Amino acid sequence: MIRAMYIIVGLGNPGRRYENTKHNVGFITLDLLAEKHGIKINRIKHKALVGEGIISGQKVLLVKPQTYMNLSGNSVREVLSYYKIDLQNLIAVYDDVDIPMGRIRIRKRGSAGTHNGMRSIIYDIQDDNFPRVKIGIGGEDKGRMRLTDYVIGGFKKEDKKIMQKSISRAVEALECILEKGIDRAMNEYNASDKDMEKQLEQKDCNKND
Repeated sequence: MIRAMYIIVGLGNPGRRYENTKHNVGFITLDLLAEKHGIKINRIKHKALVGEGIISGQKVLLVKPQTYMNLSGNSVREVLSYYKIDLQNLIAVYDDVDIPMGRIRIRKRGSAGTHNGMRSIIYDIQDDNFPRVKIGIGGEDKGRMRLTDYVIGGFKKEDKKIMQKSISRAVEALECILEKGIDRAMNEYNASDKDMEKQLEQKDCNKND
């Protein structure tokens, strides 16, 4: 049964220069989610590339703002104004430099932290009470260079496999939120340092009834 519509916003920067950078893991995650469910994110609407489909029994709109990261809120504000969904049905997906690489964190609400894309969204919609899936990109190198240079840089060879697993888990977490709710998803995917490896070996949430 299809319930209320969800809007999933992946944050990133448009253009080939930024395609495989740390700051674009939101875009990368949305692309993998779309591919998995046969959704094409190829229509220009509300200053974004968008695609509609059904995931886990829910109608979804996948949104990749094309405004560049620092103005992401312009696009999200237009989307929310047009569709008028409950803010709890807006899910943001983005990188977080303060989370270790390979980890994901699901939150129901909260501040933007150091992320300029989230700052823009919260400023434009004047609310931070919406879910988000944060994908860790932190590493030992982040303290050795400017934050901007770090986040728009690519991944080291040894980090690529870690991030592939992390992004796959983020996709599973999004599916879990849509099917079973954010509380279940937080319980399944917010692994602590101690049990991270155990969580990585578990079956995805959709198979644990």
